[in-house]
Amino acid sequence: MKKRLSLYLAFIVTLLYIYPASAQQNYPPKRELRGVWIATVANIDWPSTPYLSSNEQKDEFKYILDQHYRTGINTVFGQVRPNADAFYAKSREPWSYWLTGQQGRSPYPEYDPMQFMIEECHKRGMEFHAWFNPYRATHRGAKGAAAPNHITKKKPEWFFNYGGQMLFNPGLPEVREYIVSVIMDVVRNYDVDGVHFDDYFYPYPEPGQYIADWATFKKYPNGFTTIEDWRRNNVDILVKMVHDSIVAAKPKVKFGISPFGIWKNSYQDPDGSETRGGASYYNQYADTRKWLEEGWVDYMLPQVYFNIGHPKADFETLTDWWANNSFGRHIYIGMGAYRIGTDPSWRNPKHMSDQIKFTRAYSEVSGQVYFSSKSLTRNIMGFTDTLKNNYYRYKSLPPTMPWIDSIPPNAPGHITAEQTNPGVVKLSWTQPELASDGDAARAYVIYRLAEGEIFDINDPRKIIAVVYNETSFVDTEAKTKQVYTYVVTSLDRMQNESIDQCLISIPVN
Repeated sequence: MKKRLSLYLAFIVTLLYIYPASAQQNYPPKRELRGVWIATVANIDWPSTPYLSSNEQKDEFKYILDQHYRTGINTVFGQVRPNADAFYAKSREPWSYWLTGQQGRSPYPEYDPMQFMIEECHKRGMEFHAWFNPYRATHRGAKGAAAPNHITKKKPEWFFNYGGQMLFNPGLPEVREYIVSVIMDVVRNYDVDGVHFDDYFYPYPEPGQYIADWATFKKYPNGFTTIEDWRRNNVDILVKMVHDSIVAAKPKVKFGISPFGIWKNSYQDPDGSETRGGASYYNQYADTRKWLEEGWVDYMLPQVYFNIGHPKADFETLTDWWANNSFGRHIYIGMGAYRIGTDPSWRNPKHMSDQIKFTRAYSEVSGQVYFSSKSLTRNIMGFTDTLKNNYYRYKSLPPTMPWIDSIPPNAPGHITAEQTNPGVVKLSWTQPELASDGDAARAYVIYRLAEGEIFDINDPRKIIAVVYNETSFVDTEAKTKQVYTYVVTSLDRMQNESIDQCLISIPVN
């Protein structure tokens, strides 16, 4: 028999601000981006092969997400455009080979994979960032011919061949316009939380290869006298165009980039890092530090896939450099989870744990992201267990971005609680009115306190769930013969949390 709130309600306070009990407590981080890349190119992570049915793909993706949810991941970077093809239906480009085994062939039964990915991430309280490879158009691993409507067939003059792959020529204005239009199709048509670029701008150098863009340089010099500066400017233009287009269409969609871990070495530029490795500024013509300084990106996610003590690219040295060159934007550190167990440094079971602890020593570093999904789901050397049981034991919220939006949403109202079964409590509340900036609440944070515990909004140990686009939650882990207080706050899409809360107490039998 259901036990109604009217019989067991101890007290209810709606829209009551509770001052933090102790803001100085040494709590685990409540605000930290904990991310994972889910790579689709070459079927690295998902789908496991390009020959699964749609239902098999869905089941596989949900299984992967469930594992990451239990680990404590709160943000997914899903690769939706690996080589000028698509993992989404509303696209001007053909379906991806990596999805169906033939470029241009639709999934069967038909569905929209990215729409599905977004919905499943949000069901688990995770953000979804659409990951694009902006310039790669073909991949050596893809079998079969390109689809007849693939852009390399329609506009062959837009490309050059490098290392056996076709790459967009970034110096062509029409190429930049096309890439921006592809990205904006996604921004306008899908509820993505962010747009994400990987590190493939101009290609990584390969012996015996050269970039065939001299004629383009001569045709569109844009005032530059050296081809190297011209190439960097081409990438700058695209990055700024994407940023400006997103801001104009959906200003609360985040934009971030994951470059190679070294911008410049200090022997090349006094502003560079104390390293001696390849540099994105010179090798990929990617002036990543400039993009931060100009505010063209909301976050930078450098791939610091090096061990602590690396003789040419020390993890701690690079993390320190990025922390000191954030220019007020977010820095998340890309973690090379795929390297765990591969050589003596990475066979130390505490090595990546030490890296996490080092990143947390910097207020400018707002989280960690792991490459790639499979490296976590395989639990190599027990590292995923370490995340689950230690570093990510308690839930966290992605950090806010006050340069985009700092106005919190209003709190939910009219909360009710009902015990539906032994140890099961259903909470319901109403969506609040729009905030002063016109934003609606998009998600809700549910805190649970045992009898006698004092609520502190800074304490993530009391968070039991984050729910998107729902106004109810079922707690299936309540212990019987306990009196619980549930507190619910609102989040807007920029992760601002309401100042006020709703709370309710109920004995559980």
